[in-house]
Amino acid sequence: MRRVHVPPPPPLLLLLAGLGLGLGGDPELVAPSGTQCLEHDCFSIFWATRPFAEASAACKRGGGHLMTVRSTVAEDAIVVLLQNRSGHLWLGLHLSPPCTEPAQRLRGFQWVTGDHHTDYSNWASLGRRCGERCVTVSQELRWEERRCKEPADGFLCEYNYAGSCPRLPPAEGLFVTYTTPFGAQGGDFLALPPHSTAFIPAIGLKLHCDEKEGEGLCWGCATPGAWPCRLANGGCEGTCREEGGRPHCSCPDGKVLEADGRNCKSPCADAPCKHHCIVTGTTFVCMCDSGYQLAADGSSCEDVDDCAMVPKLCEQVCVNTEGGFECHCRLGYKMLDGHCQLSSHCYEAPCEQQCEDVPDGYRCGCFPGYAVNPHMPTHCRLHCNSSQCPAKCDPHNESCECPEGFILDEKNNSEKVCVDFDECDMNFCQHNCTNHFGSYECHCLAGYQLFDENYCIKISEEDEQETFSGDLRPEPQTPIPSRTPPKAVHLHPGVLMGIAVGVLSVALALLALGYHLAKKSCRPPTTMDYKCSSPHEKEMGLQPVTSGCAASGQKL
Repeated sequence: MRRVHVPPPPPLLLLLAGLGLGLGGDPELVAPSGTQCLEHDCFSIFWATRPFAEASAACKRGGGHLMTVRSTVAEDAIVVLLQNRSGHLWLGLHLSPPCTEPAQRLRGFQWVTGDHHTDYSNWASLGRRCGERCVTVSQELRWEERRCKEPADGFLCEYNYAGSCPRLPPAEGLFVTYTTPFGAQGGDFLALPPHSTAFIPAIGLKLHCDEKEGEGLCWGCATPGAWPCRLANGGCEGTCREEGGRPHCSCPDGKVLEADGRNCKSPCADAPCKHHCIVTGTTFVCMCDSGYQLAADGSSCEDVDDCAMVPKLCEQVCVNTEGGFECHCRLGYKMLDGHCQLSSHCYEAPCEQQCEDVPDGYRCGCFPGYAVNPHMPTHCRLHCNSSQCPAKCDPHNESCECPEGFILDEKNNSEKVCVDFDECDMNFCQHNCTNHFGSYECHCLAGYQLFDENYCIKISEEDEQETFSGDLRPEPQTPIPSRTPPKAVHLHPGVLMGIAVGVLSVALALLALGYHLAKKSCRPPTTMDYKCSSPHEKEMGLQPVTSGCAASGQKL
């Protein structure tokens, strides 16, 4: 609020300004004879004889331009400004091309704003004319063409603004005179553009329509403090009181005065609270969202590690997040209905390198260059399926490792490679031998069969007859292994000794059983038995005898 005590102007000066006469005799300070202001636009009428160019310059000096009539709203404003007074007034419409075009709405004319947009036109005649032309409007509201250099009876100006101040509420005994930036004065304005003034002679108060940062336009925004309470409540948002002849504003509970001393705001309006601000009387308290705690500065909020504060918050894995937490499952499990359920057997599988889930469990696998160890299916060993492969070397001690059945090529110094060696040259097989990459396979001659991986035993004649009929015998075929055979393992001597003892024990048992059966067939005479029969005796039938093998033929 800018308050200046100004003595009331002489009545004659106000009358001259209201009539639109020049102040101080300067023709450039011509005041409008009438003005209508809306929220964003003001329209003024100047009854001063001027050609088009001078009229346009006068509007620009006031911060506006000659009036554009693009709708019936602007036409209604002209009706109010004319007040049944006759004459021709310049509009902001002039002809740029050399001739008019009757087929067009503006007939080739252009607004002083540089565009041709309009939803309205009201031409008095549609004849084709050429040369420099401008447009006037009269009491009949018809648009007429005339030479731009010829003077008209007056002109209409238009001023555009982003906002406005409302008129001050009426107060008994307080007359308010408003003045706009373009010189219009009066007390009947409904809205005032920025930089307008309101003068109240009875209390010597002058208010300016200024912009308050972030809140738009208001009266007296630039100067803090209340004005007399009987005028618009002293400008107070809350309550206006005068003590000792000095007005001051107060705010209701839960609010405090702003810096201008008139408006009210919440104590939380400028509070530094990061999350929430709670009003307590005329002050505030900061609070944080769930999952956070108030920091030492009393305004910032720090994340709380929920997983550390609450034990066993999740079934398996708890992950703290900003302001909360998330429950996850370990590898091999998946979240289902809020619980972790086993989804992969490989999570607990002891596979050395790779694992694959199968319907009944899991299956171990190996990386390229490795194969499953047949003796330890969960482990992998180096494997090569060609005649040579790159060696696996340790860069620190330069030691190299080759797959089983391969040896390091010592002759090749440029590249460490493993080459297959022929186990058949080592005489591992008793009869015939077939070499494979990384392994070998033994075969037996005809009449022999493989006893273990390396040795052959002779096939008995009975077994051979049962196995083969006639002289046709199948040719021995070399089996194709489905995987790399393990390295040959020779039987321990203790195992061979155990096999021999077992065979001897079985032979002794069979011998004892035969002796027992022979002894039983010749019993004492007291035992009733049947006579050992010959083919002739079978025809005669069985005869009781007194001894098991007697041939006397005597009857009892």
